[in-house]
Amino acid sequence: MAIIAICRECLWTGADAVARCPACGSPRVVCDPELSSLSIAHLDCDAFYASVEKRDRPELRDRPVIVGGGTRGVVSTCCYIARIYGVHSAMPMFKALKACPDAVVIKPDFTKYVPESERIFGMVRTLTPLVQTLSLDEAWIDLSGTERLNGGPPALQLIRLQKRIEEETGLSVSIGLAPNRFLAKIASELDKPRGFSVIGAANAQALLAPKSVRILPGVGPVFGKTLVSDGFPTVGDLAKADVRDLVKRYGETGLRLHDLAHARDARSVNPEHDRRGMSAENTFHTDLTTQEDLEAELWPLCEKIASKARRDGVASRVVVLKLRRTDFRIVTRRTTLPDPVQTARALFAIGRDLLKPELGRPYRLIGIGLADIQDAEDMPPALFDSGEARTLKTETTIDALRAKFGAGAVVAGRALKRP
Repeated sequence: MAIIAICRECLWTGADAVARCPACGSPRVVCDPELSSLSIAHLDCDAFYASVEKRDRPELRDRPVIVGGGTRGVVSTCCYIARIYGVHSAMPMFKALKACPDAVVIKPDFTKYVPESERIFGMVRTLTPLVQTLSLDEAWIDLSGTERLNGGPPALQLIRLQKRIEEETGLSVSIGLAPNRFLAKIASELDKPRGFSVIGAANAQALLAPKSVRILPGVGPVFGKTLVSDGFPTVGDLAKADVRDLVKRYGETGLRLHDLAHARDARSVNPEHDRRGMSAENTFHTDLTTQEDLEAELWPLCEKIASKARRDGVASRVVVLKLRRTDFRIVTRRTTLPDPVQTARALFAIGRDLLKPELGRPYRLIGIGLADIQDAEDMPPALFDSGEARTLKTETTIDALRAKFGAGAVVAGRALKRP
């Protein structure tokens, strides 16, 4: 019997679509003709940091909560009550507090978030090793071929997992199930929080067609406006376009847009990309104190990380600066940005800002890194929209020259100042 309906409350399964579960009467029934055959999922923890804070502080349950930095920082995440007021992730804090002045603002505490993330994804990995995390709170999952091992089709496994996570951690997750990564991520956003949505291959294009091109990975505010002005306001408009015209207009990106508009995504779930960050650091021969000396050591580290990020096709909005004092105490400073970074210039500017408040004492080590890294093509497209686009193109060209002629083929002026 092919299962096309599953109750999310009592786990009843059936071969016919129903509005309510015949066993327990719950309306929380997932139905789709392809339910038994889909195996690619995207799991997203609901307002993760804010949910951890609310769980640990019950008095905040009915209050708008923002997790983020000071007035000059940005929102890391916010609860769904705060979202009613228009607050969202990566929003400048001063704008968030203007929109929601009664919000409770909490500084991020990764000593709590990291263990909870490990608990959740530890549960996921009991089902399959094919888990590719994007950040502390989301991942793609491939459950192909696990039916006999785990006692049911992927849809049933995931619904059981969703219930287990909420029961054991007190945190909710939303899950999207689909034929590929792109559609699974779209599905996970359809019914948050505590959602479970399915997009089958048969109805994928019809579902995507009326939606704004902004739902496509790699299409942000500026590129979205370009597509609209070019006559492609919806995904359906892109699907109807001649692929040769899209490639002529947008290059390789046009080909990817054409594939996505037709609900095609050939990327596999790759656990080897299950990384949450990358970093580089340098220990000095003698302790350094001045801003000039520390920045001289910081720049080549930024070049190294940015080049690796571009080579691996990843980017991040989270930058971490690391310093080691002469008493061996480690100092780390972390910031979340409105836009993802992938260039040495941007990384250095952010690292320098994080360094300035720590000046005035000697250090024996400096490091810089990206946390919560993601595939660049899946991130909000500030890489293509902002003034960094020109820098990204320049640094990518430099990567190619160094690969062909050696690391010393192109040297930044700042690097020449180093002794």
